[in-house]
Amino acid sequence: MEPDRQRTSKEFLLNEIDRHHRPSAVTPRRWGRLALVTAVAAVAGITVVIATQGGSVPVEKAPPATAASVQLLDRVAQAAFTQPQAQARDTQYSYVKTVGHSTSLSEGSGGTMQRDTTTENMEEWIAVDGLRPGLQRGTGGDKEIPAPSGGALNSPTYKLLAGLPTDPEALLKRIYADANLNHGAGTDSTTGPDQEAFVTIGDLLRSSVAPPQVSAALYRAAGHIPGVMTVDDAVDAAGRHGVAVARVHGGERDEWIFDQQSLRLLGERTVLLKDGPWGKAGDEVTSIAVVARGIVDAPGQTPSTKSNA
Repeated sequence: MEPDRQRTSKEFLLNEIDRHHRPSAVTPRRWGRLALVTAVAAVAGITVVIATQGGSVPVEKAPPATAASVQLLDRVAQAAFTQPQAQARDTQYSYVKTVGHSTSLSEGSGGTMQRDTTTENMEEWIAVDGLRPGLQRGTGGDKEIPAPSGGALNSPTYKLLAGLPTDPEALLKRIYADANLNHGAGTDSTTGPDQEAFVTIGDLLRSSVAPPQVSAALYRAAGHIPGVMTVDDAVDAAGRHGVAVARVHGGERDEWIFDQQSLRLLGERTVLLKDGPWGKAGDEVTSIAVVARGIVDAPGQTPSTKSNA
């Protein structure tokens, strides 16, 4: 192993040893809505409980994440942790380029439902500190993105991500707090907090740029969500094959696809598990591939053009 990789791998290992042996430094928080979520890690045997305010909320019953998925996510987390640290200044922008497609339904003549596929290739620039407008470039042209200010989990800035807990248990509490607020008991949502937590983590990993320690924590947090499993072979929107971490909900399987060698996130897709108006079992509802990401100085600039400057 090269000296740099050996050093970062050692740092990751020592960090994990310290994390599992130190007393919890997380101060319990009292969330505004009732929430009690237990997520069991199949390998570590860790139980995560969100602070509650006077009661508990039942969650979707699903088996713990499979041992294979926890092991894969641990490997992915280590690979993410050892990536070079992006040096991001407040005046810079995070950049993500994706290619892919999504499916929509429309009513045709005679009341029949017509299934359409829409291409969704996109480049996006978001201010690191969220205090300036960003830019979205797609097939329809350029569109200014309003400044997100401090950002939120569903519209994060690099600065917000850099401030998230790097302890997987504490990070999972933060994610489940939002998931229960909008998808827990007492809401009209049929998604449920477990599925929403899985989708939130997937969105953060796919559409944002985060420090390596935060990315690693997100992957390890996902291994605590009930119902998480693996898929041996999956293909992203760019035609690249990989192994996937997945979760089934509502007759669909959401997959995060990773390169089998580097364990880099390639993209994600949603696959139908049964025939219906959206298509036949095995059809893709959505598929997105991440083809480039990084930190740049200005909207319209890409990591490749920056390196050539």
